[in-house]
Amino acid sequence: MAQVLRRLPPVSHPDRIVGIDTFDDAGVFRLREDLALVQTVDFFPPLVDDPFVFGQIAAANSFSDVYAMGGTPLTALNIVGFPDRELPADLLGEILRGGAERAEAAGAVLVGGHSVRDAEVKYGLAVTGLVHPERVITNATARPGDRIVLTKPIGTGVLTSACKSGKLPEAGLAETIRTMIALNAPAGQAMVDVGVSAATDVTGFGLVGHAFEVAQASNVTIAMDASAVPLLEGTMEFAAQGVITRMHKATLDFLGGELDAGGVDPVLVSVLCDAQTSGGLLIFVSPDRTNALLAALQARGAQCAVVIGEVLERARHAIHLR
Repeated sequence: MAQVLRRLPPVSHPDRIVGIDTFDDAGVFRLREDLALVQTVDFFPPLVDDPFVFGQIAAANSFSDVYAMGGTPLTALNIVGFPDRELPADLLGEILRGGAERAEAAGAVLVGGHSVRDAEVKYGLAVTGLVHPERVITNATARPGDRIVLTKPIGTGVLTSACKSGKLPEAGLAETIRTMIALNAPAGQAMVDVGVSAATDVTGFGLVGHAFEVAQASNVTIAMDASAVPLLEGTMEFAAQGVITRMHKATLDFLGGELDAGGVDPVLVSVLCDAQTSGGLLIFVSPDRTNALLAALQARGAQCAVVIGEVLERARHAIHLR
C-alpha cells in the first residue's frame, strides 16, 4: 500500500494538518483556529462467530484511530459488506447492534452508512471526531529520551487464529474479546490530560510495525524491552505451535534490515510483529511526565499501563529489541 500511495499526486492545503505523508492513524483538517476534524475509516471480516461481539470489536477498532490522535469521536457511518442471499438479515442486524452499542459507549452518533452485497461479511465504521488544532497528537513527534507506554496486552492475532483453527474454544477467548471490545477512550483522555510527545494505536501492522511507522515519521530509533510487553494468556504457547497470522511475516519482510531483534526469542519476535485487532495505544512521553501518565491511565481504567521501552537518537536500525 505504501508503494501505491507514493504514486498519488501530492495534496497541499493550508488546513490539512495531518494527511497520508507519515501513515498516521487518521487525517486531520482544521475548520477554524480552535477546531479541527479527525477522520478515519476501518472495516474487516469477522474474527469471532458471535455477530454482536464482532460488531463491537469492529467499531471499537474504528474509534481507536480518533483516540490515537488525541481526538473525541463525534459521528460514525456504518460500512457493510454482506452476502444477503446466503445469510439471514438477522445476523447483519446483530452486527449493526454491536457497532451501535460501542458507538453509544464512545458518545458518538451513528448517522447512517452504506452497504454492498459481498461474498464475505465485512463491517466497520467511518468515524469523524473533533480535536483542537494545537493539541493534535501524531506519530511524527516522538523525541529521543521519551519513554514508551503500552495500554493493552498483545496477542489477539494469535488467540483468534487459535480459535479459528479449533485449537482454542471460543469460550477461551473471553479475555481476548474483553481486550478487543474495550474502547481506547481512557488511554486517549489520559494522554491528552498529561501531555505526550506522540502516539499511535496497535492494529494490523503489529506492535513492531506501528512502532516502525513512528520511528520513520519521527526520524528516531525505538528500543523496546521485549520481555516487558504484556501478553494475553496463552499467546506464547500457541505461537510456539505456529498458530499466528500471516501478517507477522509481512511485517518482518517489510522491516528487513530496519529491525534489530538482538537475542530475543524468535517466537516472541513473531508475536510482537503479529497483527492485532483493536489493540491499545502506544504512547511516547517525556521522562518527567511518565509517572503522571501511568497514574492517569490507571485512574481512568486503561487495560494496562506499562513502560516497554524508550526512544533513542536515530541509529542504524529503526527498531531495536532487547
